[in-house]
Amino acid sequence: MNDQAQKKGEPSEPIWTFRGFELKASEFTTAMVHFFRAEMTRANVWRQRLDTTTNWAVVTTGAVVSLAFTQTDISHFVILIDLLLVTVFLVIEARRYRYYELWSTRVRLMETDFFAAMLVPPFHPSPDWAETLAESLLQPHFPISIWEALGRRLRRNYLWIYCIIGLAWVASIWLMPDPIFTWSQFLARTTMGPLPGELIVTGVTAFFVLVFGFAFFTVRLQEASGEVLPRFEGLPTDFLASIAEAGKRGMHPKAWFRPSSHKRKQLLTHIITGRPKEVSDRILKDMHRGATIISAKGAFTGEERGLLMIALTVTEVPQLRALVAAVDGDAFVIVSPAQSIFGKGFSPLEDDE
Repeated sequence: MNDQAQKKGEPSEPIWTFRGFELKASEFTTAMVHFFRAEMTRANVWRQRLDTTTNWAVVTTGAVVSLAFTQTDISHFVILIDLLLVTVFLVIEARRYRYYELWSTRVRLMETDFFAAMLVPPFHPSPDWAETLAESLLQPHFPISIWEALGRRLRRNYLWIYCIIGLAWVASIWLMPDPIFTWSQFLARTTMGPLPGELIVTGVTAFFVLVFGFAFFTVRLQEASGEVLPRFEGLPTDFLASIAEAGKRGMHPKAWFRPSSHKRKQLLTHIITGRPKEVSDRILKDMHRGATIISAKGAFTGEERGLLMIALTVTEVPQLRALVAAVDGDAFVIVSPAQSIFGKGFSPLEDDE
């Protein structure tokens, strides 16, 4: 069957064409599956590192609390040291969480626009998913801020650890070595060298108020794709049927965590060439990008030339350079940043964001 198709000049199986590169569908799928497994492995490794940091905080707190109720002369000081140490663990875990979210975001992009697109009509990904994934590979950046990472790890685990430390600190002062019954006695026991008890109590109280306030005010930060936050932009509860209906109308619903194209770095490219038609045809064929041809004249030579104006994203520049060089090695290419680009292939014109 394949031999007959080849004799007729037809391909033996469908070809996946992407920006000038041709792969068989089976080859592309195999590459994507291996890439998915690699990103899953990296995400799992960093998830285990998160658990490791939490274990450090739990074990350290358990050891310090046990020591505090057996060594009464240093209990107060040791618990405050543990408070500082747990905060350091929280900062380390937040940094690790940002790395975990980087790998997790790539996994979610493949889940929503590669694997899910195989199962749900219109059976093809959103136009910008490959661009978003390629940008993450070429120019990796953390998908969430350090404030969201700190807030999430704080609410998930560390608030409970801080509560245990706070209760242990109060209990060790109030009960060890003998119970006390007045506020003045409590302040006297919290004195640390030249630092009065009032200052210590005020500092510890301010720290806990700051921690709980930070946990509360970062609740609204929800850019983490690794969390179970089932949201899709502009879709009702029955979003599978909505995706199918949107596909029939030529629309492509976008996963909530994917950055919109107008947030991605966009460029305006000018190409000065003596072969504008050949260059524009090659760009249209291989990159599927439109070009505007403007007549121009060289100020020094006085020769008539073509000026091509093309809107691109940052990941397309290397391919553009290669295509132009292959057609006209004497061309002049100018790449400038663009504030915003609206239209097909970029942000939609009707987008109000």
